[in-house]
Amino acid sequence: MTSWQPTPALVRACLLGLGGVGFGIVLGQEVLAVLCAPFVVLAAVGLAGRPRARPEVTSRLDHRRLHEGQGTTSRLEVDDLAGVEHVTRVAARAAHVASQPTYGAVGSLVPDGLPTVGFSPRRWGRRAVGAENVALTSQWAGWRWGPVHLPETSLVVQPMTAPYDSRAEVPQPDGLVGRHRSRRVGSGTEFEGIRLFASGDRLKRINWPVSLRTGELHVVTTRAEQDAGVWLVVDALRDIGVSGGIDGHASTLDLTVRAAAALAEHHVRTGDRVGLLVVAANGARVPLGSGPRHLQRLLGTLARIRTDARSAPPERLDLGTESGSVVHVLSPMLSTPLVTAAASLQRGGTSLVVVDTLGGGLTTDDGAGRLALPNLAMRMQKVERDDRLRRLAALGAPVVPWHGPGTLDTVLQQLARRAQVPRVRA
Repeated sequence: MTSWQPTPALVRACLLGLGGVGFGIVLGQEVLAVLCAPFVVLAAVGLAGRPRARPEVTSRLDHRRLHEGQGTTSRLEVDDLAGVEHVTRVAARAAHVASQPTYGAVGSLVPDGLPTVGFSPRRWGRRAVGAENVALTSQWAGWRWGPVHLPETSLVVQPMTAPYDSRAEVPQPDGLVGRHRSRRVGSGTEFEGIRLFASGDRLKRINWPVSLRTGELHVVTTRAEQDAGVWLVVDALRDIGVSGGIDGHASTLDLTVRAAAALAEHHVRTGDRVGLLVVAANGARVPLGSGPRHLQRLLGTLARIRTDARSAPPERLDLGTESGSVVHVLSPMLSTPLVTAAASLQRGGTSLVVVDTLGGGLTTDDGAGRLALPNLAMRMQKVERDDRLRRLAALGAPVVPWHGPGTLDTVLQQLARRAQVPRVRA
């Protein structure tokens, strides 16, 4: 509706006022004319206050990119408010999005400011918000413009980066700069030892106490500090369980995406190069990179994962990893081809860590329905999964359930020690 239309209140006032006064005069009933006189006044005021402008109504969001649990405000913009007294907004409800007010309906007088609607996404992904109907009302509620339908707006919701920190070093760092100790002697701050002075050594490296005691020049040697290449392989083939957002129970894909976001933020913050491979029907690949802009690219790729994608994973995962890279496979490990690909990486000598993100996805009913077909199927699937994990562990691939901060400390320390041991290959 793109024109001012009379409201039912104005129509009732006109009918009651004119009809009551007319019948009172015709029938000679002065009481009826007096009782209907106020409706005549309301009708006259409403007709006289008809707005002449043709307003244009638009809305905008304060933010288009948020993390889970954060909020934004939808603000209304009207180009001409001449003759408008009240504004009403009714926003449509979206999945996994909380609104303020709760049901999305709000109204206010124009002198008090245009009404606003708050949105808070509770789960990562792309959320369509802002679809609403807006109605303008003139003074004395005589005329109404609308309701006008406003289109929805796409909101990118990045996964919540859970508080994660690790003091363990990445095994076999191969970059140029960073905070991880290298196995090679070079320029750094980590003490390695003291040796005799050789041609080409820097004078500032001379250890004078030892040199004066022995009568020969000795220098201090240190280990180089390098960064590492870290690959995150995200299994987005299936989503087991019902997601309740950040306020409720987490599905397997929720745990996977949030764990990947936490690991990506941690390694980018420490200066490592991070790459991402999404195994899904609409899979994506982000090459190795570092820096805040690369972190935003990683989080944006995770937010675009489609939970309804169904496809078999490739037979081989060609990550293009080189010596020194660490591969984190984040998966509930329910797909046999993906387990086979992880085993192939382990046999090839890659530093592989399997992060189990199943959580409470496979739960069975221990009551009367224990022998029901769905429960039997879940129990059989769990037995097959446990067998796959045992085979991976037999190959030397550590399998660690995700539980937040410090999840990979012990595993990375063991991998770093194992990387320093000479390896014999047949």
